[in-house]
This record gives sequence, C-alpha cells and structure tokens, in this order.
Amino acid sequence: MSADGEAVATVGSLLEELARREAVARQRIAEIREQIAALESRLEDEHDRLSRLVITRETVEEILGDAAELAGEPMETAEGAGRGIDAVGAVPVRPPVLGVVTVPPWRPGMKAAMLPRAYRDAVEIMADAGRALRAGQVAVAMGLADEAAKREGLRSNLKRLVERGWAREEGPGLFMVTEPVAREVSGQGDGGSRDGIAPSSGSSPGG
Repeated sequence: MSADGEAVATVGSLLEELARREAVARQRIAEIREQIAALESRLEDEHDRLSRLVITRETVEEILGDAAELAGEPMETAEGAGRGIDAVGAVPVRPPVLGVVTVPPWRPGMKAAMLPRAYRDAVEIMADAGRALRAGQVAVAMGLADEAAKREGLRSNLKRLVERGWAREEGPGLFMVTEPVAREVSGQGDGGSRDGIAPSSGSSPGG
C-alpha cells in the first residue's frame, strides 16, 4: 500500500473512533438527563412532603396550645377534687393534660425554665441580645443550620411565644422578648452574649 493509501486508512480509522466516542458521549448525556429528570421529580415530591409535614405540625401545635389553655381553665378546686366539694375562696383548677408539651401563657412570676427546651433557648437568646432578632439569627445562635426549613420551623415557635405573651413582634419577621420576661431572664443569667449575638446598647434593629 502506498503512503497516501496508508494515510487515508489512518484518517478513516480516526474518524470512526471519533464517531464512536461521540455516540458514547451522546448516550451518557441522555442517561444523565434521565437521571436529572428523576431527581427533579423526587425533589418535588420531597418539597410536597415537607409542606404537608410543616402544615401538620403547625396544626398539631395549635391544637395542643388550645388544649393547654383549656387545661388552665377553672373546673374544680384542688382541695375539693375527688370529694365533689368546692372550697370557698380556693383557687379552682383543672387537671393538666398529661403528655402534652406546650407553651403556657405567660403570667407574672413565671420563669423561662417552665418552657420546653427549644422555646426556652429562643427566649434566652433574645433576652441576651436585648434587641429584635430574625428567625435565622436565633437559629444560628441555637446551633441550627441556617436553612429555610429550620427558619420556618423556628419562626413558627417564635410566633407561638408571641401568642402566649412571652415575646412580641417588633416588625415583620423581627422578634424580641417582652420587658417582664427580659427582666426575669437577666436575673437568672450573667448578662453575657450567646454565640456571637452581642447585647444591644439600646439601638433599634437595622432590618
């Protein structure tokens, strides 16, 4: 075979190899696209599942909160319980709902230690800061990841504290404890800051 013939054969083999590799690359791209489509479908399903879980949790918290309020309504006196006799002048009480962990409505003399752990931590963090904080800031101070799901869950907790009189909402998404709660917490601790959130010098939050 002449030199020209050998060169043509070599080029032909090279083109065949390139065509083969191109076909393999196209096949891999098609397979990856199928995997991406499947993952996107799974991601959408997980988003739907998360939304349902958040709605369910918030609904249960609302129901339990109402149950806690009912548990605090007067029904019978402690001394008369079990005897069917109401003691004159005694404080009427109702048996508590066992197994329910909720946020009790704030009343004078109540301490943050009475709150469930997650709520107590949020109250102490806001009290230490001395200023309004966003849910993301409280989450980071609590050692939680600054993720949308974490922020939404914590924002629900903060709103529950507002509903129960432990905190107030200074503006959209800005939460701080009430003055009586702040005084109670400051009397327990050393007034230090938590996880990089410096106590306020009295200035209003910047947003």
